[in-house]
Amino acid sequence: MKTKAVRMYGADDLRLEEFELPEIKDDEILVKVVSDSICMSTYKLVKQGKKHKRAPQNIDTNPVIVGHEFAGDIVKVGAKWQDEFTPGEKFAQQPALNYKGSLNSPGYSYEFFGGDCTYCIIPHEVMELGCLLHYHGPSYFEASLGEPMSCIIGGFHSNYHTNKRNYDHASGVKENGALLIMGGAGPMGLGAVEYAICLEKKPRLVVVTDVSEDRIARAETVVPVSKAAAQGVTLKYVNPNQLEDQYEGLKALTGGKGYDDILVMAPIRPLVEQADSLLAFDGCLNFFAGPTDNKFSANINMYNTHYISTHIMGSTGGNTDDLVEALDLSAAGTINPSVMVTHVGGLDCVADATENLPSIPGGKKLIYTHINLPLTAIDDFRALGEKDELFKKLADSCEKHSGLWNSEAEQILFAHYGLNG
Repeated sequence: MKTKAVRMYGADDLRLEEFELPEIKDDEILVKVVSDSICMSTYKLVKQGKKHKRAPQNIDTNPVIVGHEFAGDIVKVGAKWQDEFTPGEKFAQQPALNYKGSLNSPGYSYEFFGGDCTYCIIPHEVMELGCLLHYHGPSYFEASLGEPMSCIIGGFHSNYHTNKRNYDHASGVKENGALLIMGGAGPMGLGAVEYAICLEKKPRLVVVTDVSEDRIARAETVVPVSKAAAQGVTLKYVNPNQLEDQYEGLKALTGGKGYDDILVMAPIRPLVEQADSLLAFDGCLNFFAGPTDNKFSANINMYNTHYISTHIMGSTGGNTDDLVEALDLSAAGTINPSVMVTHVGGLDCVADATENLPSIPGGKKLIYTHINLPLTAIDDFRALGEKDELFKKLADSCEKHSGLWNSEAEQILFAHYGLNG
């Protein structure tokens, strides 16, 4: 079986190549990858190459397939798994394996297993860990976006609160509390807003900060304050650069009490330090953003840690339960992961898009691996549609769905390229 894949040979060395996959073993599964969304973590991997903690040291001779937010169809099942998986069914997968303490993960560590390809081989450890999931949803892209949503869900579950009566920690953000999402109008921040307002034990106030007026404007459109209000949550989008005093302005939104939970979505030292200063009694700061600098640090107020029980933790990735929760919420229409997506493209644009990800505006870049398509902003569909019927149809579909990518748009794309979906 031949596959086309984007592989990493070293730092800033991505190559789109066609090569032969080996025959699967009895404990492996061959899959067709249909969609993959590009993660900032892949950009960090490509910048570091062999220095990345998940990258093998022989990638110059045994390159790894990049991409880990992927979904598709099962093609061939090894004998060991034939009672559990069937050719032709859709799958989703959880890349945070942690197999026997190993850091190996698809998109970082495997020669024949990753998302930016047409076909790949899923190794035995994925099934043994229960990380290959049956997926019954209508669209592939929602299964791909289940992975970043699972990271968000894992972050929320990782937050915790204490009490003075005993030593039991309460998992999750504080019910009826104040939640601050700093640097939160990007894709992961918007996913966090979607999740926060649908929680059974939800915060009463969600404040989202961002220094980009364009990102705030889009956020107000795709996750409007009215949607949060319908769930009993007060949602506010704030550009801190427009506040006379950022600390006082943000704290005033809580009535001067501070925030019970804070998610820091960008690895910026002043942002971390400001977050620490805004914590309420027993406030939990989740450093959600992953820095590339292994010496990244910030000053925190240890007086507050001692006397008012402020605490700091970090979360990276989600687990299989988080992914199942993400897929279930999406299938039920409780959350809409499409708020994260701003661009769509084919396998041919992956290398360039990944290497330049921070400089490309917008949110998630969604890739369909069996087509060639330049990375294209959803906002540009209408203009492109004046000369291209495909983009006219895509623009019409997205317009019907609040400007967001959707299952109908995916089917339009498949029909145009003669793909079965």
